[in-house]
Amino acid sequence: MTTILVTCWQISIKLPLQANQPLQQQEEPRKVSSPTISNIQGWLPGLKGEGDSEQLPTIAIVANYDTFGAAPALSLGSDSNGSGVVALLEIARLFSRLYSNPKTRGKYNILFGLTSGGPYNYNGTSKWLRGFDQRVRESIDYAICLNSVGSWSNDLWMHVSKPPENPYIKQIFEEFSDVSKEMGVSVGIKHKKINVSNPRVAWEHEQFSRFRVTALTLSEMSTPPEFLESTGGLHDTRESTDVESVIRTVRLVSESLARHIYGLRGRNIDVFAENSSLAINPRYVRSWLDLLSRTPRVAPFLQKNDPFIAALKKELSEHTSDVHVQSDALEGMFTFYDTTKATLNVYQVASVTFDLLFLLVLGSYLIVLFCFLVISTRGVDDLINIFRRPPSRKLKGA
Repeated sequence: MTTILVTCWQISIKLPLQANQPLQQQEEPRKVSSPTISNIQGWLPGLKGEGDSEQLPTIAIVANYDTFGAAPALSLGSDSNGSGVVALLEIARLFSRLYSNPKTRGKYNILFGLTSGGPYNYNGTSKWLRGFDQRVRESIDYAICLNSVGSWSNDLWMHVSKPPENPYIKQIFEEFSDVSKEMGVSVGIKHKKINVSNPRVAWEHEQFSRFRVTALTLSEMSTPPEFLESTGGLHDTRESTDVESVIRTVRLVSESLARHIYGLRGRNIDVFAENSSLAINPRYVRSWLDLLSRTPRVAPFLQKNDPFIAALKKELSEHTSDVHVQSDALEGMFTFYDTTKATLNVYQVASVTFDLLFLLVLGSYLIVLFCFLVISTRGVDDLINIFRRPPSRKLKGA
């Protein structure tokens, strides 16, 4: 088991301590006994036909919202994965307007999931899927996991577990490619087979694949981030997020989904066109990105009644129905401690250059003092004799 002391550092600059100035004592950190993770889900039910008793197919949109860092109060990570969360909320807002009218409600259920435990092997996603009824899991056509979509320029990657030649994966990729070409951006595909013997997963969609649910991860990253390097350390470093990149991701996913749900593939129809009642709201995206860029989200320090969890639940409730929070214990290799604040004292000392200069001046002073004392007591000749080479033995014998 790996033990990590999770704490928040506050850096202060102080002068050297005086002899009578005591060191500030800090409380001994205590182990967090049962850290919890909370998943939030909401539904947009599709429209059933008269006499249709079969369960409608479901499309799942998923994003993990938590960050990781040894200093939880510094682990903001607006692109890890705040950008995916904001994109999910805007997609939910757009489709809620479509589904609010029975005439435009699609014959697909849309499931939205905000998951926790992303940095810990997507532990929350696994628990969330286990909590589903088997019929619900079997009804999922495919799941789209949004991960770090806030700083890409023209390249976005679709990561899949099934080979690209798979008919269903090929269909989904072609639907995304059609929309991306119209937008002037590029969407590539990356295939990574799941190693069943290795419990560690690289992407969130791999947890779906373990339950035999077709899924993909949409990300600006072409390779999975290395744990404790790009997503960890003292604080979560992936904080740079571009509003326009998030908006492009929302447009790409929303238009692709709409053409799939309403059978509009091959038609150049913008369901969420600008200046329409279904247009993407940049202010909405910007405000949520601003909130996430200022909110630390390390899972073990977010209880189920945390204001941030409550805010996400409330926002999802505005756009979807049957919203609830699933809380469970966090499983993993880490031990967390409850000290969330500490002080890192940096003491100001003299520079090395000053020490060298002081040593040179002191050495020169001692040499001059020594010479003065020898001259004043024994004379100049004795001083010169000190530095004169002694005669060799041959000369002494002569």
